[in-house]
Amino acid sequence: MIVTATDFGFEGPYLGQMKAVLIREAPGVPVLDLIADLPAFEVRAAAHLLAAAVHELPSGTVCLGVVDPGVGTERPPCVVQADERWYVGPDNGLFDVIAARADALSWWEIDWRPSRLSDSFHGRDLFAPVAARIARGEPVPGLPVDPESRFDPRAGDDWPAVVYADRFGNLMTGLRAAFVAREAVLEAGGRELHYARTFGEVPEGEAFWYANSLGLVEIAVNRGSALERLGLAVGDPVRVLE
Repeated sequence: MIVTATDFGFEGPYLGQMKAVLIREAPGVPVLDLIADLPAFEVRAAAHLLAAAVHELPSGTVCLGVVDPGVGTERPPCVVQADERWYVGPDNGLFDVIAARADALSWWEIDWRPSRLSDSFHGRDLFAPVAARIARGEPVPGLPVDPESRFDPRAGDDWPAVVYADRFGNLMTGLRAAFVAREAVLEAGGRELHYARTFGEVPEGEAFWYANSLGLVEIAVNRGSALERLGLAVGDPVRVLE
């Protein structure tokens, strides 16, 4: 299986063109959109969200990840194999959280280039063909490199900040809920927030935090928008009070 994880959105031709290449180059391999609205240009936030979103993917899955504000520059393209899943995309930090938390890790710098390579759309022209090759069981078209030279191991540390806002205005953070005590109080947007197991356990209109289905600390308002209520944006800090 190939999954896509991008900041492209579903509007416009970009995701469709990239998937067309995947289907052409790896016929018969299922292609799934894991997420199409990773935080635009926000590589660190996207890295934390992606690390939380891949746990349900089966072994052997190829994840084509693109949040690439440096497309067309000297940032290298890469393939990462982490805990029996494959990741193809820019070597710009997008896969660093996954790599830092992996038990088994290999890393390649892609040295293959297609005959046609747009300066601004490596997702379609470079990363998609490479992802398709790996999904077909072919060798990585690149040079193996020392993973420790490619990322800071501290990238795997939790990030106390907002990493994603969903359509309801709920705010995911880079904090893994398993490491935050339920008695903890969060400070965000100038408010102190207490834990609740789910929305219906707090009064309508009240802001709180909970452990979401991806295992992250999420800030929400029962039948409301935490995004609007707290005035937070991706990258804004969240503090765990003792």
